[in-house]
Amino acid sequence: MTELTNPGPGFRSLGTEYDDYRPEVEGSIPGWLSGTLLRNGPGRFEAGDSRVNHWFDGLAMLRRYAFEGGEVRYSNRFLRTDAYADAAEGRLTGQFGTDTRGWRRLFDTVTSFGLPEPTDNANVHVARIDGEYVALTEAPRRIVFDPETLETHGEFTFGDDLTEHITAAHLVDDPHREEVVGFATQFGVPPQYHVYRVPDGSRRRERIASIEADGPAYIHDCSVTAQHVLLVESPLQLSVLRALNPFADGAIGMLNWDPDRRTRVLVVDRDSGDLLADPTLEAAFTFHHINAYVGDDREIVLDLVEFPNADIVGSLSMAELDGVGFPDVPDGRLMRYRIDTDANTVERSRRYDGGIELPRVVRSRVGRQHRYAYGQATDREGANGLVKVDCESGTAREWWERSVYVEEPIPVRRPGGDAEDDGVVVATALDIERERTALLFFDAATLDLEARAWLPHAEPFGFHGRYFRGV
Repeated sequence: MTELTNPGPGFRSLGTEYDDYRPEVEGSIPGWLSGTLLRNGPGRFEAGDSRVNHWFDGLAMLRRYAFEGGEVRYSNRFLRTDAYADAAEGRLTGQFGTDTRGWRRLFDTVTSFGLPEPTDNANVHVARIDGEYVALTEAPRRIVFDPETLETHGEFTFGDDLTEHITAAHLVDDPHREEVVGFATQFGVPPQYHVYRVPDGSRRRERIASIEADGPAYIHDCSVTAQHVLLVESPLQLSVLRALNPFADGAIGMLNWDPDRRTRVLVVDRDSGDLLADPTLEAAFTFHHINAYVGDDREIVLDLVEFPNADIVGSLSMAELDGVGFPDVPDGRLMRYRIDTDANTVERSRRYDGGIELPRVVRSRVGRQHRYAYGQATDREGANGLVKVDCESGTAREWWERSVYVEEPIPVRRPGGDAEDDGVVVATALDIERERTALLFFDAATLDLEARAWLPHAEPFGFHGRYFRGV
């Protein structure tokens, strides 16, 4: 646990919750935009006199931005979880980089492989499963919430017995096959990755494949094509032995980067569950995938954000971030992997010269050939920008504004639009000079700023969200 500090506004706890606040809007929000953006991320970083060690450990706060008739309404609300109740009483609970068990860890090993008791602080992402809206994290606990009021409705459970010790907070929502795809990591001899699907209207995970893990590795995200599921297994290993150290800080204490090992790309057939290929490349780490598809030459194309090592994980600790902006955070690189499943090979090339993170494609292109990727541009001091990368040509458009930190961009295609970039890009952005967050609306083709809706406060930097039509 860290001592209390005077952090910058992006890492400052928020105490106020709003319900249907109507922001002041500069410019014009497209009238056709009708739906809700639901975002998730940390909103509080302290309990009593203690501050969490890592950004990933802040208490989950949902944010709702509802669009209709050219107007926007804003709400924010903390998830009412066991972790939230503990913090209200001045106690921090064991999580990603903040563990309070000390020597008690030794007595937990038989049942939990040294992992902290799974937290219900579901602060990473959101999904819609079996008609319910669910907050997700990498611990195997999920929280149901109301998409209109953001009220917490208890814990979500799947109707199956799939074993999971660490689970994916990113579920790939594939609109073409009307299912979400995810994976879970199981420790044991041997450790395994369980790849699964959840069909629309079901809460039962159907196992696609169980793959023997090398490590296992810490894997944050995955991709699909029409026929495949792809995992990237880096040499950032989850070591159960390291978890036995009573002075380690939560699950982050399990992580061990081995630069002498190679990164493995796992290609799974979505129907048969066969491991079709597992080519390797030099050591590299990735948090977030962009998209994947099968090319005309039957090669699989996978675009993702790659780091040369795992330093990014430690650089997101509060000791590094408690200042203005994101000081000294490594820049991710937009890389294209071309995978030949017959030859079991992978070739890689860089598609954008700048730094990028939190990438997205328009939903209709998930698992299908995309041209454009939108992301947070990260390679300047004093700001984060927005970038639109043409992944075919390697060219890019960028938007920057001094002292403004853009978060994850969400591209929304105009109903009936023909072009992939016919629509808007919506992104929250913190102006650290004003100490206030705005919701920005960009033309998806040109990145021209069309509107700015000022929220009533500075939101702490969040993680991920989804846009839901008609909600």
